[in-house]
Amino acid sequence: MSLFEQSGEWLRCQFHCHTTESDGWPAPTALVEHYAALGCDVLVITDHWGITLAESEHMLMIPGSELSTHLDRAPFEAEVLALGIDELPEPREAFPTIAACADWIVTQGGVAFLAHPHWSTLTAADYLSAPALSGLEIWNGSSNQAQGTGLSDMQWDSVLQAGGCASGLGTDDAHHAADPSGSDAGLGWTMVLVQERTRAAVMEALRTGAFYATTGPAFHAVHVDGDHVVVRCSPASSVTLRSGAWDGCRVNASDTLRDYRGEVVALEAGGIVEARFELPEFWTWGRVELVGVDGGLAWSNPIDLPGERAPFV
Repeated sequence: MSLFEQSGEWLRCQFHCHTTESDGWPAPTALVEHYAALGCDVLVITDHWGITLAESEHMLMIPGSELSTHLDRAPFEAEVLALGIDELPEPREAFPTIAACADWIVTQGGVAFLAHPHWSTLTAADYLSAPALSGLEIWNGSSNQAQGTGLSDMQWDSVLQAGGCASGLGTDDAHHAADPSGSDAGLGWTMVLVQERTRAAVMEALRTGAFYATTGPAFHAVHVDGDHVVVRCSPASSVTLRSGAWDGCRVNASDTLRDYRGEVVALEAGGIVEARFELPEFWTWGRVELVGVDGGLAWSNPIDLPGERAPFV
């Protein structure tokens, strides 16, 4: 059964943001109010090397932090999101490696995600060096707003093509969430499927990949139908099925653009709401990307496909 055929409740989650307790603004209470107003259901404040606790009447609050590790090249530091930890390591200093950091997070009952790989110039080899990682930030809104380096799909595909296991998280990494001169909140989030609104349920969903990343568009279904993959979604200008950097299929809402190995099944409000793709016999995995009619983006986590071989691996 595919993720989207399972019962449960979809929660809008923000897993990366900062307050005045580290290098962000505003103060924790105001940040909580800001994200509640954005419609978030779950919030993790990830102040650097700190656990910032705050309460909310409307959101499930989960503790977390952003921890650092040494890197043997510029920028000489990598960062890892430690989601669902209740205490920090002592001494509070950078871990020697990404692997050591991720291992420590998991031993504390948390889930580890590699932060902003594009911005940090990280590679598939960096990710694969740390088996305890559950995934990486496919989208970091703050990095994208500030430097145009928020999208890490190339790193993601490189990991998956090498046989690694990685889910893709969408976050804000907000440092100026309520700044009147311009906010970096509401730029990206993660939709998580849970059976109940509890910390344990959210953490288990993160461990198992029961979520997708988005800046707005929504997935309604992604499933294998014989030798095809069917996608249903909110209105999209394009829908892409990818299985690495060089293997992919795309369909477009515009009839002036060529479709490849797929067909548009249904259109609504000027966008694709159902697409169907031919499934190459050698694909063993695939992931789906949406471009909404308003330009927003969304990414499904990888799904298993019935192919028997993967060329070039």
